[in-house]
Amino acid sequence: MRNGAHRDEAERRQVQYLSSRAVHSRLAEVLADHGHHLLGARLVDLQHRPGAGATGIFRVRASSSSSSGAPARASEPQELYLALTAEAVPEDGALQAGEDADATWSAWFHPHDPLLTGLALASDPESVASLWGGGGTLIDLQTVSYRPLRRAVLRAVVSGEGGQRTVFLKVMRPGLATRLHYRHTLLAAAGVPVPAVLGPPVADVLALEQGEGEVLAAAIMADGASHVDPAAVLGVLDRMPNELVELPRRDAWSDRTGDYGHAAATALPDQARRIRSLVEHLQRQLDGTDRGPVVPTHGDFYEANLLVSQHRISGVLDIDGAGPGHRVDDLACFLGHLAVLPAVDHGYVHVDQALRRFHSVFVAGVDPAALACRSSAVALSLVAGARDSGHRDWESSARQRLDIAESLLDLPQSAAGW
Repeated sequence: MRNGAHRDEAERRQVQYLSSRAVHSRLAEVLADHGHHLLGARLVDLQHRPGAGATGIFRVRASSSSSSGAPARASEPQELYLALTAEAVPEDGALQAGEDADATWSAWFHPHDPLLTGLALASDPESVASLWGGGGTLIDLQTVSYRPLRRAVLRAVVSGEGGQRTVFLKVMRPGLATRLHYRHTLLAAAGVPVPAVLGPPVADVLALEQGEGEVLAAAIMADGASHVDPAAVLGVLDRMPNELVELPRRDAWSDRTGDYGHAAATALPDQARRIRSLVEHLQRQLDGTDRGPVVPTHGDFYEANLLVSQHRISGVLDIDGAGPGHRVDDLACFLGHLAVLPAVDHGYVHVDQALRRFHSVFVAGVDPAALACRSSAVALSLVAGARDSGHRDWESSARQRLDIAESLLDLPQSAAGW
C-alpha cells in the first residue's frame, strides 16, 4: 500500500510538472543539445498511464543555434513536436532528458517514438504512397489518433483510376501488428464485418481499407440511434469466433478500476476523496457479482468502434483486444461510453433514450448488478481522458463524467425497471 501511495504521488507530480512553466527549461535543454533554441512551447497532449508514468507532447517553436549556442540571426523559426516522458523506454531509442520533479525524463522528436518504430514510416508521404498507394497519388495524410508509446492511427487518401480511396495505417508496438493481422483474418472468416487488410504488416504498421458506413456515435447524436436494433449489436458479439478464446487474455476496463481511480484523482485532486469512495464501492461490487462464463469478446466494444449503414451494423473497428473475456464487460463498455457522451459533446441530447433502449436488451443476458458496476467502472476510466480533449473547460467535463459513473451504479435490474 505504501509503495502504491508513493507511486501515485510521484505520478501526480509528473502531471503537474508537465503542465507547468517549469518544464520549459527541460525542453530548452533538449533542443539546445540538438542545435535549436527554444522560442516558445505549448503542451498539446498529456497522457497519464497509471503505474507507468506521464507523457507530454509539446508543440515548440525553435530556431537553429549557432556554434556558440546563441540563436542564429538568419535562422527561420520552425515548428517541432517534442515529447517528454517519465515512462521507462529503451535507452537507444530515446534522448536522455535529465531529472526533475523526482522523475527521470526521456524525450524524442515526433514521429520518432521509441516504442512505435513504424510511426516515422507511416508519417512519410513518399513511403506511404509507395507501400500502400496501389499505384495512385497520395493526396492527404493525417494523424487520426496518437497514444505516445502505445499506438497511432493515420489516414491516407489516395487518388487513382477508380477514384479516391481511404486507407488507415495502424502503428503498433513490435510484434502486435502481426497479431492484429491474424485477428482480422479470423474475424473476417467468421462473418464479422471487419475492415479488409492490405497485406501483412510492414515495420509493425498494418494497413486497412476504410470500413463501410458511419460511426454509430453519429446515429446516437442524430436521434439516439433509434433505428439501430440493440439485438443487432448483440449479434456482432454472437459472431465472434470461438478461436478467440485461445488467444492471450487482456484485462477488461473494470479489472483496472484502482488505476483508473488514481488517474481520475490526479486529474481532479479536489474530488480525490469522492473518487476513492467510489473505487472502494466498485471493488466490493465487482468482487461480489457474477461475471458469467469466458467467451469470445471484442475487448473495446463501444459506439466509436461500430459502423452503421442503412440501420445495420456494417463495420467493427479496433479489434486489437479481441480475445477471451466476459460478455458483460463488452456490454458494460458499450453502456459506459454511451452514458458519458453528453460530457463529450453537448450535441448528444438523445443519450437517455438510447441508454434505456440498449440497456433493456443487454440486461436480459447477464447479471444486472454486474452490468451496472462494470458500466460505472468504464465511465470512471474515462474521467481522466477529459484532460486530453483539448477543451478549456475539461475539468467540468471530467466532473460530469464522474457524476455519470456514480449514476450508472443505479442502472435498473431489468428492462421493467425503467
